[in-house]
Amino acid sequence: QVQLVESGGGLVQAGGSLRLSCAASGSIFSINAMGWYRQAPGKQRELVATITSDDSTNYADSVKGRFTISRDNAKNTVYLQMSSLKPEDTAVYYCNADIVVVVYEYRYWGQGTQVTVSS
Repeated sequence: QVQLVESGGGLVQAGGSLRLSCAASGSIFSINAMGWYRQAPGKQRELVATITSDDSTNYADSVKGRFTISRDNAKNTVYLQMSSLKPEDTAVYYCNADIVVVVYEYRYWGQGTQVTVSS
């Protein structure tokens, strides 16, 4: 079994910062792309940022210049550094990872962590 466990969410004032972490554990052969998505109340889940195994990154336009995604392959962990937070960043944030288990790749999701930005 493979698990993704997120941490680092919470309540922060507008303009503040938070760092989310997501650690993968279990029967992992290798991890390809990793990413963060978010879902606000009444809205669809949307992409926030992704990072490939060779550290190529991609960001949603709404977070460019404010959020930074990174990964530590030795720890099977992906991070999301969020700065200059806005109330519209309030959402449940989910990490995902494309993980090779034995010979097949599967996409796994974390359970989500709440980020609330007050104005």
